[in-house]
Amino acid sequence: MMTTANDDFDAFFREAEPCLRRAYGGRLAPHLVGDAVGVALEFAWKNWDRVALMEYPVAYLFRVGLSKSRRRKQGRLPASPPHEFALVEPTLISSMQRLPRRQREVVWLVDACEWTPTEVAEALGLSLSAVRAHRSRGLKRLRQHLGVDTNA
Repeated sequence: MMTTANDDFDAFFREAEPCLRRAYGGRLAPHLVGDAVGVALEFAWKNWDRVALMEYPVAYLFRVGLSKSRRRKQGRLPASPPHEFALVEPTLISSMQRLPRRQREVVWLVDACEWTPTEVAEALGLSLSAVRAHRSRGLKRLRQHLGVDTNA
């Protein structure tokens, strides 16, 4: 059976939508996440011939959703872990909020969303070395905020 462009996009959509939703969840206020996801995936559909050929299409679409969203207000992570994050350290979110924006974004995308550093570099328009530096500094600050001794 031959696959069509619609089939290919449908498969891509099923994989990309939850990745984008989670990634935007660390960057935008909850009420803005759906709009950003919609904008990104609409762009993907309209430009599928180009997007399908990209090496890191989800990372590219992350940037599209941020830049083309009608409201660009920076959101915050929730003040306390929602019930679906019951196994998350209670002070983790407040500690994440204390990080500088870039460190918070990089740590969120790499460690919570499981993006590769290369995908994060593409999504945020950073060099790979900058992603690694932001992640390293962010994790160090988180350990300090949480009182985690890694030398023990």
